[in-house]
Amino acid sequence: MQMPPVPYTLDGAAVLHQMLRLQWDRWHALPADAQQAIASEAIAALQPLEETGKTALFSLLGHRGDLMLVHFRDSFDAIGEVEAQLNGLRFRDFFEVSYSYLSVVELGLYASTSKIHHDLSEKGLAPHSDEWNAGVEEVMARQRQAMAPRLWPDVPPHRYCCFYPMDRLRGEEKNWYMLPLADRQRMMHDHGMIGRRYSGEVKQIISGSIGFDNWEWGVDLFADDPMVFKRLIYEMRFDEVSAMYGLFGDFYVGLRFAADSLADFLGGKSPAWQAPAAS
Repeated sequence: MQMPPVPYTLDGAAVLHQMLRLQWDRWHALPADAQQAIASEAIAALQPLEETGKTALFSLLGHRGDLMLVHFRDSFDAIGEVEAQLNGLRFRDFFEVSYSYLSVVELGLYASTSKIHHDLSEKGLAPHSDEWNAGVEEVMARQRQAMAPRLWPDVPPHRYCCFYPMDRLRGEEKNWYMLPLADRQRMMHDHGMIGRRYSGEVKQIISGSIGFDNWEWGVDLFADDPMVFKRLIYEMRFDEVSAMYGLFGDFYVGLRFAADSLADFLGGKSPAWQAPAAS
């Protein structure tokens, strides 16, 4: 059987999610002045990261952790730098990593893949020849420029974040990766149309993790009303691509707060957060 064509993707920012569990008993055993010094050191390190728009803090709801840090960076090297910086803080001694996820912002080009193949074939170019590859790269370069704001985003300024990893089914009877490209393109188009109806309520960022983590994609949803997560994901459950080919990992929901409120968080308070004023 001939394998189906692989859709092209545009890859952007490197993304790291860090889910941390605070060792509350050890933290509470510290004298108040030590807690204050450690919190102040962490705030001094986190505030500049937060001010770039590329790092955000979330207080996790439920048992899977206490704190979620979301980092968008230009490269994996930059991700490694911020991870090393935070690991060097005394604050880090009181947290254990309950989960983490490494990925890159990804835009799938199902429709463009079909058009590129059609146009280059019409020109009589042999697939994967130097001329073919140059034609593909010319189109991809234009796409990267047009899609730059989506490929290199800031962390959206919303109160709630819902993150979850997902795969496409690779079963014996139904296997996403054995479907013809046209079928996958149709289903992904229908799937995307559901998300577009929620565009004013939720910001979605998809990141690819094949070769980087145990799942194939990570999904971030950002909104000021957490109920939109339930409505959107529930509706998508009835969509063909999710109902027949979607596999989902654990869901993590957090409340965003500013780095300068970290002491409140460590003091057992639910820190407030004010979205920045629109420019």
